[in-house]
Amino acid sequence: MNDFLHKLPEFLGNHMALAALFVILLVALIFTHFATLFSKTRELTPAGLTALINHDNPLLIDISPRDNFEKAHIPGARHVAMSQFDPENKNLAKAKDLPVVIICRSGQTAGKAAQRLVKAGFSSVHILGGGMLAWREAQLPVVKGNK
Repeated sequence: MNDFLHKLPEFLGNHMALAALFVILLVALIFTHFATLFSKTRELTPAGLTALINHDNPLLIDISPRDNFEKAHIPGARHVAMSQFDPENKNLAKAKDLPVVIICRSGQTAGKAAQRLVKAGFSSVHILGGGMLAWREAQLPVVKGNK
């Protein structure tokens, strides 16, 4: 160990770009970890969402395009187009104290809607990580149609 510490300054001097890249990646990793810890939204796996559905009966909001929603959605999910998504809507405002799960096709768009819910005062906001693609990959049940 002592030999390692004596050779470390020489290594860093000879490989400045590598050392800088390591520091940048380390800082990015730490920042991402702390951002996840202090985020007001939580990302769920399909199994985690199944457990939440079984225990807490959350409000499931699917913001996928209507044709994707009609092809396959999670049983009990309600469709709301992202262009019409309004956390201040009187029907949605009634659910401020309920767990709310935002679902989209791939999990990428759901974060924007979840942040809007948090800003509107919702206390328990979740995102289905990987969206409907992850749900279907896990071979969990889906329903077709508009309800």
